[in-house]
Amino acid sequence: MNSEKPVRSIRKVSLPFLSAVAIALGLAGSTFIAASSWKDVRKKPEKNNIRITGSARKRIVSDLIHWSASVEASAPERTAAYLSLKGGTEKVVEFLKKQGVKEDEIQTSSATITEEFEVIKEDKVLPGTNVPLRSERKESKGFKATQVVTVSSNSVPLVEKVSREITTLLEQGVDVASQSPNYYYTRLGELKLEMLAEAAKDARSRAENILNSAGNTKVGKLVYADMGIININAANSTETSNEGNNDTSSKEKDIITIVHAEYEVE
Repeated sequence: MNSEKPVRSIRKVSLPFLSAVAIALGLAGSTFIAASSWKDVRKKPEKNNIRITGSARKRIVSDLIHWSASVEASAPERTAAYLSLKGGTEKVVEFLKKQGVKEDEIQTSSATITEEFEVIKEDKVLPGTNVPLRSERKESKGFKATQVVTVSSNSVPLVEKVSREITTLLEQGVDVASQSPNYYYTRLGELKLEMLAEAAKDARSRAENILNSAGNTKVGKLVYADMGIININAANSTETSNEGNNDTSSKEKDIITIVHAEYEVE
């Protein structure tokens, strides 16, 4: 009797069936990844930020005045022009002291003396012809001497008064011309820091007002901030400049500071 081993039948699996299984597994994996990603996004939402600009303005009154007057004298001779100038400058300085300006607040520049000329034109005719000839020559008119008297003082009203009244010396034969004063604020450095702090407060206040109006959101921590241009303008002026203004023509000024800030939104 022959013993025969049982033969196991092997069922062939078609290629289309394997492809379908692979596709099904791939779709299941994709669905799992997408679901996991969605959960991560729900757990870690991106935070929105708000960018805002804050500003501050303050009126200041200058506490330093810088003013100058020029004195001139003329004479046919250089020495005579200098002596005449010296006498005029001494009268200007004496006038300032009598008005109450301190001696250490007065400075005089070196004297400048230049010779002045007049151009004389002459028209002639070439002898024996009708050809016109024009010639020019310079003739000395004498010498002009100039000196500048400058005052720097914290007594702003006093120097303002002096700058208006100095021309009364013209009645005494002094050739003097008054320049417009320049005004400065000596505590500007510390004031800028104070104004920047005020502008930063204004920026946060604006951000809070915007978010409160928009809904149930709050201002979070500060993410970024930078200082904008600082403008120092004449009082009530709205002039702006990319480089920043620094007015010196007015006694009363407005200092305007800008701050750009970015906050997280909670």
